[in-house]
Amino acid sequence: MSWRLFGVLLSVTLLLTTPIRAEEVVLGLSKDKVSITTSFDGSDILIFGAVKREEAIPDGPPLEVIVTVAGPSTPLTVRRKEKRLGIWVNVDAVEVDRAPSFYAVQTSGPLRDVLKDVEDLRHRISVPRAIRSVGAPATIQDSESFTEALIRIRSRSDLYQLREGAVTVSEQTLFRTAVRLPAALTEGDYATRIFLTRDGNVISSYETTIDVQKVGMERWLFELSRNQPLLYGLMSIGIAIAAGWGASAVFRIFRA
Repeated sequence: MSWRLFGVLLSVTLLLTTPIRAEEVVLGLSKDKVSITTSFDGSDILIFGAVKREEAIPDGPPLEVIVTVAGPSTPLTVRRKEKRLGIWVNVDAVEVDRAPSFYAVQTSGPLRDVLKDVEDLRHRISVPRAIRSVGAPATIQDSESFTEALIRIRSRSDLYQLREGAVTVSEQTLFRTAVRLPAALTEGDYATRIFLTRDGNVISSYETTIDVQKVGMERWLFELSRNQPLLYGLMSIGIAIAAGWGASAVFRIFRA
Protein backbone atom coordinates (compact mmCIF):
# COMPACT_ATOMS: atom_id res chain seq x y z
CA MET A 1 0.00 0.00 0.00
CA SER A 2 1.42 3.40 -0.98
CA TRP A 3 1.85 6.19 1.55
CA ARG A 4 -0.54 8.37 -0.45
CA LEU A 5 -3.32 5.77 -0.30
CA PHE A 6 -2.60 5.20 3.38
CA GLY A 7 -2.92 8.94 4.04
CA VAL A 8 -6.26 9.09 2.20
CA LEU A 9 -7.64 6.14 4.18
CA LEU A 10 -6.44 7.66 7.48
CA SER A 11 -8.11 10.98 6.67
CA VAL A 12 -11.39 9.27 5.80
CA THR A 13 -11.25 7.23 9.03
CA LEU A 14 -10.66 10.33 11.17
CA LEU A 15 -13.50 12.13 9.40
CA LEU A 16 -15.90 9.28 10.06
CA THR A 17 -14.91 8.83 13.72
CA THR A 18 -14.78 12.53 14.69
CA PRO A 19 -18.22 13.93 15.61
CA ILE A 20 -19.18 17.03 13.67
CA ARG A 21 -20.95 19.56 15.83
CA ALA A 22 -23.27 21.81 13.92
CA GLU A 23 -23.80 24.04 16.97
CA GLU A 24 -21.23 24.87 19.65
CA VAL A 25 -21.13 27.13 22.71
CA VAL A 26 -19.03 30.28 22.94
CA LEU A 27 -19.17 31.30 26.62
CA GLY A 28 -18.46 34.38 28.72
CA LEU A 29 -18.58 35.04 32.48
CA SER A 30 -18.88 38.36 34.30
CA LYS A 31 -16.30 36.98 36.75
CA ASP A 32 -14.45 33.68 37.06
CA LYS A 33 -13.23 34.29 40.62
CA VAL A 34 -15.26 34.94 43.78
CA SER A 35 -13.51 36.18 46.92
CA ILE A 36 -15.06 35.36 50.31
CA THR A 37 -14.34 38.11 52.84
CA THR A 38 -15.69 38.88 56.31
CA SER A 39 -18.41 41.06 54.72
CA PHE A 40 -19.28 38.62 51.93
CA ASP A 41 -23.07 38.27 51.56
CA GLY A 42 -23.29 36.45 48.24
CA SER A 43 -22.51 37.23 44.64
CA ASP A 44 -24.26 37.29 41.28
CA ILE A 45 -22.49 35.66 38.32
CA LEU A 46 -23.63 36.75 34.88
CA ILE A 47 -23.28 33.89 32.40
CA PHE A 48 -23.67 34.78 28.75
CA GLY A 49 -22.70 33.33 25.42
CA ALA A 50 -23.51 32.58 21.84
CA VAL A 51 -24.02 29.57 19.61
CA LYS A 52 -21.44 29.13 16.86
CA ARG A 53 -22.74 27.47 13.70
CA GLU A 54 -21.22 26.27 10.47
CA GLU A 55 -24.63 26.29 8.81
CA ALA A 56 -27.96 28.07 9.08
CA ILE A 57 -30.25 27.48 12.06
CA PRO A 58 -31.81 24.06 11.51
CA ASP A 59 -35.55 23.67 11.11
CA GLY A 60 -37.59 21.93 13.76
CA PRO A 61 -37.75 22.38 17.55
CA PRO A 62 -36.21 25.60 18.92
CA LEU A 63 -32.86 25.67 20.65
CA GLU A 64 -32.98 25.45 24.45
CA VAL A 65 -30.21 26.23 26.95
CA ILE A 66 -29.50 24.73 30.37
CA VAL A 67 -26.91 26.18 32.76
CA THR A 68 -25.65 24.38 35.87
CA VAL A 69 -23.22 25.54 38.54
CA ALA A 70 -21.96 22.95 41.04
CA GLY A 71 -19.84 23.49 44.14
CA PRO A 72 -17.37 20.92 45.50
CA SER A 73 -18.96 17.55 46.26
CA THR A 74 -18.47 15.76 49.57
CA PRO A 75 -19.91 12.66 51.26
CA LEU A 76 -22.33 13.19 54.11
CA THR A 77 -24.78 11.38 56.37
CA VAL A 78 -28.51 12.10 56.33
CA ARG A 79 -30.31 11.07 59.51
CA ARG A 80 -33.97 10.60 60.30
CA LYS A 81 -35.30 11.50 63.72
CA GLU A 82 -38.36 10.32 65.57
CA LYS A 83 -39.90 11.44 68.83
CA ARG A 84 -39.75 8.69 71.42
CA LEU A 85 -40.73 9.18 75.04
CA GLY A 86 -40.82 12.90 74.41
CA ILE A 87 -37.25 13.04 73.08
CA TRP A 88 -36.13 13.39 69.43
CA VAL A 89 -33.62 10.64 68.63
CA ASN A 90 -31.86 9.42 65.48
CA VAL A 91 -33.44 6.22 64.22
CA ASP A 92 -32.11 5.79 60.66
CA ALA A 93 -29.18 7.06 58.63
CA VAL A 94 -28.16 6.92 54.97
CA GLU A 95 -24.65 7.63 53.71
CA VAL A 96 -24.70 9.88 50.66
CA ASP A 97 -21.62 9.14 48.57
CA ARG A 98 -21.47 12.53 46.86
CA ALA A 99 -23.52 15.69 47.16
CA PRO A 100 -22.54 19.11 45.81
CA SER A 101 -22.23 21.80 48.48
CA PHE A 102 -24.03 24.12 46.05
CA TYR A 103 -25.98 23.31 42.91
CA ALA A 104 -27.97 25.58 40.62
CA VAL A 105 -29.91 24.59 37.51
CA GLN A 106 -31.27 27.33 35.25
CA THR A 107 -33.12 26.66 32.03
CA SER A 108 -34.73 28.48 29.14
CA GLY A 109 -38.00 26.59 29.67
CA PRO A 110 -39.61 23.94 31.88
CA LEU A 111 -36.99 21.29 32.61
CA ARG A 112 -39.30 18.44 31.63
CA ASP A 113 -39.73 20.03 28.19
CA VAL A 114 -36.12 20.94 27.44
CA LEU A 115 -34.45 17.73 28.68
CA LYS A 116 -35.36 14.08 28.27
CA ASP A 117 -34.95 11.70 31.19
CA VAL A 118 -32.37 9.60 29.37
CA GLU A 119 -30.25 12.70 28.74
CA ASP A 120 -30.62 13.74 32.36
CA LEU A 121 -29.41 10.29 33.41
CA ARG A 122 -26.44 10.51 31.06
CA HIS A 123 -25.29 14.02 32.00
CA ARG A 124 -26.61 14.24 35.60
CA ILE A 125 -28.16 17.66 35.12
CA SER A 126 -31.16 17.88 37.45
CA VAL A 127 -30.65 18.35 41.19
CA PRO A 128 -31.58 14.75 42.17
CA ARG A 129 -29.25 13.36 39.48
CA ALA A 130 -26.36 15.46 40.79
CA ILE A 131 -26.52 13.59 44.12
CA ARG A 132 -25.01 10.13 44.26
CA SER A 133 -26.43 7.87 46.94
CA VAL A 134 -26.02 4.10 46.67
CA GLY A 135 -25.82 1.23 49.09
CA ALA A 136 -28.43 2.25 51.65
CA PRO A 137 -28.88 -0.25 54.50
CA ALA A 138 -31.24 -3.10 53.68
CA THR A 139 -33.42 -2.14 56.64
CA ILE A 140 -34.31 1.18 54.98
CA GLN A 141 -36.95 0.76 52.28
CA ASP A 142 -37.41 4.44 51.45
CA SER A 143 -33.82 5.59 50.85
CA GLU A 144 -35.08 8.07 48.20
CA SER A 145 -36.78 10.07 50.95
CA PHE A 146 -33.38 10.83 52.50
CA THR A 147 -32.17 12.37 49.24
CA GLU A 148 -35.42 14.33 49.00
CA ALA A 149 -34.92 15.60 52.55
CA LEU A 150 -31.37 16.73 51.72
CA ILE A 151 -32.62 18.61 48.65
CA ARG A 152 -35.46 20.19 50.63
CA ILE A 153 -33.15 21.40 53.43
CA ARG A 154 -30.52 22.84 51.11
CA SER A 155 -33.13 24.41 48.85
CA ARG A 156 -34.43 26.42 51.80
CA SER A 157 -30.93 27.91 52.18
CA ASP A 158 -30.62 28.59 48.43
CA LEU A 159 -27.81 26.06 48.24
CA TYR A 160 -29.86 24.04 45.76
CA GLN A 161 -31.71 26.02 43.11
CA LEU A 162 -33.92 25.22 40.13
CA ARG A 163 -34.95 28.28 38.12
CA GLU A 164 -36.94 27.32 35.07
CA GLY A 165 -37.19 30.00 32.41
CA ALA A 166 -34.29 32.00 33.91
CA VAL A 167 -32.14 31.66 30.78
CA THR A 168 -32.97 34.16 28.03
CA VAL A 169 -32.35 32.95 24.47
CA SER A 170 -32.41 35.46 21.61
CA GLU A 171 -32.77 34.43 17.97
CA GLN A 172 -31.62 30.92 18.93
CA THR A 173 -28.09 32.33 19.02
CA LEU A 174 -27.49 34.51 22.09
CA PHE A 175 -28.23 33.48 25.68
CA ARG A 176 -27.71 34.91 29.14
CA THR A 177 -28.63 34.31 32.76
CA ALA A 178 -27.52 35.35 36.25
CA VAL A 179 -26.75 32.79 38.96
CA ARG A 180 -27.03 33.87 42.59
CA LEU A 181 -24.32 32.46 44.85
CA PRO A 182 -25.41 32.63 48.52
CA ALA A 183 -23.21 33.77 51.39
CA ALA A 184 -22.66 30.25 52.77
CA LEU A 185 -20.26 28.99 50.11
CA THR A 186 -17.65 26.25 50.31
CA GLU A 187 -14.21 27.00 48.91
CA GLY A 188 -13.18 25.32 45.71
CA ASP A 189 -13.81 25.09 41.98
CA TYR A 190 -17.43 25.53 40.93
CA ALA A 191 -18.03 23.55 37.76
CA THR A 192 -20.13 25.56 35.31
CA ARG A 193 -21.78 23.63 32.49
CA ILE A 194 -23.84 24.83 29.55
CA PHE A 195 -25.99 22.43 27.54
CA LEU A 196 -27.66 23.11 24.21
CA THR A 197 -30.72 20.95 23.59
CA ARG A 198 -33.26 20.39 20.85
CA ASP A 199 -36.38 18.33 21.38
CA GLY A 200 -35.00 17.32 24.77
CA ASN A 201 -31.72 15.96 23.37
CA VAL A 202 -28.32 17.40 24.27
CA ILE A 203 -26.62 18.48 21.05
CA SER A 204 -23.63 20.30 22.55
CA SER A 205 -22.09 21.14 25.93
CA TYR A 206 -19.37 23.30 27.38
CA GLU A 207 -17.71 23.34 30.79
CA THR A 208 -15.61 25.84 32.71
CA THR A 209 -14.95 26.66 36.37
CA ILE A 210 -15.47 29.53 38.80
CA ASP A 211 -12.82 29.80 41.52
CA VAL A 212 -14.25 30.52 45.00
CA GLN A 213 -11.65 31.30 47.68
CA LYS A 214 -11.46 32.92 51.10
CA VAL A 215 -9.26 36.03 51.25
CA GLY A 216 -8.04 38.47 53.89
CA MET A 217 -9.15 37.84 57.47
CA GLU A 218 -11.38 34.95 56.41
CA ARG A 219 -8.40 33.16 54.84
CA TRP A 220 -6.19 33.82 57.88
CA LEU A 221 -8.77 32.50 60.35
CA PHE A 222 -9.48 29.47 58.18
CA GLU A 223 -5.79 28.57 57.91
CA LEU A 224 -5.29 29.17 61.63
CA SER A 225 -8.18 26.86 62.58
CA ARG A 226 -6.78 24.10 60.37
CA ASN A 227 -3.05 24.42 61.01
CA GLN A 228 -2.98 25.62 64.64
CA PRO A 229 -6.26 24.55 66.28
CA LEU A 230 -4.93 25.06 69.84
CA LEU A 231 -3.95 28.68 69.16
CA TYR A 232 -7.25 29.24 67.35
CA GLY A 233 -9.18 27.87 70.32
CA LEU A 234 -7.28 30.00 72.84
CA MET A 235 -7.80 33.10 70.71
CA SER A 236 -11.53 32.36 70.46
CA ILE A 237 -11.77 32.01 74.23
CA GLY A 238 -9.85 35.28 74.71
CA ILE A 239 -12.16 37.12 72.32
CA ALA A 240 -15.22 35.73 74.11
CA ILE A 241 -13.88 36.81 77.51
CA ALA A 242 -13.01 40.28 76.21
CA ALA A 243 -16.44 40.66 74.63
CA GLY A 244 -18.14 39.60 77.86
CA TRP A 245 -16.04 41.98 79.94
CA GLY A 246 -16.73 44.83 77.51
CA ALA A 247 -20.47 44.22 77.59
CA SER A 248 -20.41 44.09 81.40
CA ALA A 249 -18.46 47.37 81.57
CA VAL A 250 -20.92 49.12 79.27
CA PHE A 251 -23.84 47.80 81.33
CA ARG A 252 -22.29 49.17 84.53
CA ILE A 253 -21.77 52.58 82.94
CA PHE A 254 -25.42 52.83 81.93
CA ARG A 255 -26.56 51.73 85.41
CA ALA A 256 -24.41 54.36 87.11
